[in-house]
Amino acid sequence: AWYILSHINLIEKQRETKGPPNGQVDLEVEKKEIKTETSNDGSGNNNANSSSPGSTSLGATSKSPTGPAEDQQTLLAVLQFLKRNKLNESVDILRREAGLSVEIDDSPGSASGGAGSGGASNSTVDGGDTNSLLSRVSIAIPAAPAVTAAPVPPKVTASGGEDQPDVNVVLSAYSQQGDPDLYPLYYNGLKKFIESVLDCHRAELSQVFYPLFVHMYLELVYNNHEVEAKQFFEKFSGDQECYYAEDLRILSGMTKKEHMKGNETMLDFRTSKFVLRISRDSYQLLKRHLQERQNNQIWNIIQEHLYIDIFDGMPRSKSQIDAMSGSLAGEAKRDANKTKVFYGLLKEPEIEVPLDDEDEEAENEEGKPKKKKPKKDSMGSKSKKQDPNAPQQTRIPLPELKDSDKLDKIMNMKEAAKKIRLGSDNLPSICFYTFLNAYQGLTAVDITDDSSLIAGGFADSTVRVWSVTPKKLRRVKSAADLSNIDKESDDVLERIMDEKTASESKILYGHSGPVYGISFSPDRNYLLSSSEDGTVRLWSLQTFTCLVGYKGHNYPVWDTQFSPYGYYFVSGGHDRVARLWATDHYQPLRMFAGHLADVTCTRFHPNSNYVATGSADRTIRLWDVLNGNCVRILTGHKGPIHSLAFSPNGKFMASGATDGRVLLWDIGHGLMIGELKGHTDTIYALRFSRDGEILASGSMDNTVKLWDTLKAFDDVELDDFTAATGHIHLPENSQELLLGSYTTKSTPVIHLHFTRRNLLLAAGAYNP
Repeated sequence: AWYILSHINLIEKQRETKGPPNGQVDLEVEKKEIKTETSNDGSGNNNANSSSPGSTSLGATSKSPTGPAEDQQTLLAVLQFLKRNKLNESVDILRREAGLSVEIDDSPGSASGGAGSGGASNSTVDGGDTNSLLSRVSIAIPAAPAVTAAPVPPKVTASGGEDQPDVNVVLSAYSQQGDPDLYPLYYNGLKKFIESVLDCHRAELSQVFYPLFVHMYLELVYNNHEVEAKQFFEKFSGDQECYYAEDLRILSGMTKKEHMKGNETMLDFRTSKFVLRISRDSYQLLKRHLQERQNNQIWNIIQEHLYIDIFDGMPRSKSQIDAMSGSLAGEAKRDANKTKVFYGLLKEPEIEVPLDDEDEEAENEEGKPKKKKPKKDSMGSKSKKQDPNAPQQTRIPLPELKDSDKLDKIMNMKEAAKKIRLGSDNLPSICFYTFLNAYQGLTAVDITDDSSLIAGGFADSTVRVWSVTPKKLRRVKSAADLSNIDKESDDVLERIMDEKTASESKILYGHSGPVYGISFSPDRNYLLSSSEDGTVRLWSLQTFTCLVGYKGHNYPVWDTQFSPYGYYFVSGGHDRVARLWATDHYQPLRMFAGHLADVTCTRFHPNSNYVATGSADRTIRLWDVLNGNCVRILTGHKGPIHSLAFSPNGKFMASGATDGRVLLWDIGHGLMIGELKGHTDTIYALRFSRDGEILASGSMDNTVKLWDTLKAFDDVELDDFTAATGHIHLPENSQELLLGSYTTKSTPVIHLHFTRRNLLLAAGAYNP
């Protein structure tokens, strides 16, 4: 190899008199120039190892004994390098001499440069896999005790969230390493430097500690320095932020190289660059320090595994950074939240509402049905302008209104006329539905929009539906009986129901595992349920039978929800992917891939053009239904997210997680605008009142809390600078915003629902 490289050097000198004195160094420099960032597409998929068409895809291997195949690959790498630089003369010389066996020697110029190229194999360039080939030249040169790794399969593709990236390729980046005894010194040196800088920079630079700590520990483990790794962990794990405690607990169990192979957390950390948002001044300080100290080990990790999002302006304070950090892969890049989001509501269809004058006056003053403004008559509808922030009516195809839907809307508007206006001085009554003797294990609850039916999903794989009005549940008659009915009669809808089957509740059998999510369709004709068995089932509430089983997820499906307009529904599960379905399609219409852990909850935006997903990776993503793109990534929660709710006007969102905090978000700007503290356990239920003045939250701490959202949203002032840099000043006013807290005897709250008249319904299973 040295012989070949000296040829390159000679030709380079002929072409360029100012070339470096050492051919190997020249190769390193060239290599660094062509090294690009791991390509990352919009949905967060890592395309690092997918090969380009027509190229020999070899994947990145770590150090391995040199053999004939290795020689050929090295020669190929050098040939490609020469071709790229149009050094045809050298190519010919090399080809003539290719018959000779080529040994890869330990060369002085490459030992130091090799460390910086460990992850270069993980990038893609125009010339196919030149990079991954070139990386072999420097990677195959031992810089410390050599470690042999398992051979890598010839082609590795990391596809949309379903197939995990090849473990060997992912781990090979850790094959480059320095002296294990120096790791604590490097880390300690950086720690002392950051503690000595000005206060304004210290908070920002402290963000580097956690990702550096993890990567340095994993590097030690990968290279079989178990004792040093353990000492490193014990010495510095206590310095990390408290919200990483769970991740560190998992990490502490990884003490051998074999443990790393099947560990999802490790792979997540390795394949997704940890994002830090740092001001330019702070970044320059850090860069200068590391370059002065020639602290290559840390600088290499920062370049390979971290994505530093630099912004111009004042550094952020500790509280501002803490508010946004805590997710598995750091903060969101600012570019991730730049896309315009049409958060306005769609224009309501024109429906003639038969109201007398008195009713109409009341309607004008205070009536608003759920998430929509009332339409008094067709004239009123036409005069209302299209919301400038709303999507086009035809942006996504929505189902047409049936006559029964129109009747339901009229009923809705009449109910809305009798609705109570809520506020800080006028709180809602709360009606709590307690599931007693639920030995089957209640796992999910939903209530229909008109509050007439309640359904529960259970751990014994059943779904149970109750009527909460005096009207009992009845099945449709059999086909033979239906043929005898006069189809022209006025009460045909009553006649088709079989009175013999009337009962207060029905049980739906079909799933083969616990039911984790359920959702009623807006027209109350269907019910969705998602289960541990990997399926989503659609049930008819006319016949109380299963109509379809949707099979797309390979693992448990944690949540499912119908669109506010029906027809579409979304599901999310353990496979980290959310899927958009239509009731009449067996296959999903869209797959939303990008989360680094389970998708734990899903929610449709009121205009049905967007879907929000909450995940165990501690982020919330907003997806565009039209094209499947991720348009918002929201970070700030310190634990898995279990509840989401959109405000009725579509402009804001609330989220609840295992950290006991409710966070409020402005969807248009993609910013956190409030933090509501008060719960002491996981928040499983969130719901805005029909007009959005009050947010109700329900938790495993057996309480329902009411929050003044009007005040929370009015206090926020957002400008372009704040949106660009993330300098959010969250008011510490949780206690001012808390309007009331209501405790049950011993019932965790797992569902909340505001009726059309703004009565709050809550549900949960009694925990004796």
